[in-house]
Amino acid sequence: MSETDDILVAIRRIMRAIDLQSKHLVKSAGLTAPQLVIMQFLRKNGKSSPSTIAKQVALSQATVTSILDRLDKAGFTRRDRSTKDKRIVYACLTDEGMTKIEEAPELLQADFLRQYRRLEQWERTQLVSSLQRIATMMDANDIDAAPILEIGDIIDTK
Repeated sequence: MSETDDILVAIRRIMRAIDLQSKHLVKSAGLTAPQLVIMQFLRKNGKSSPSTIAKQVALSQATVTSILDRLDKAGFTRRDRSTKDKRIVYACLTDEGMTKIEEAPELLQADFLRQYRRLEQWERTQLVSSLQRIATMMDANDIDAAPILEIGDIIDTK
């Protein structure tokens, strides 16, 4: 195989690993990675506005609102109006949502991040630089992307 073939195979393997983990998460927990990330954020931070969630998990506010709609419908989250300002709405986990998080498998990026943090600083810098260059070469710089390892459409769990 040529060097370019090696690169393309490595990219396809990464995409496949993400796809397989995403399918496992949906099959075992009935959640997508972005849904689980939002639920984990709410568990850690308590009630939060959709705009705060969007900023913290690096998703658009429209995406977060859509995900919260699905999570509300499934009974995993609910939205409460602020008692001080009725225009403000907060999302929070329900007891059912808390149980769902506890039963869900770990996200692929958790294991990746553990291994990444064990690398020397120069290796981390080199990886970031190389991946950013690949994204540029694939004309992917302007694609909205969150630091969530998942591909494909967000799946409605209900």
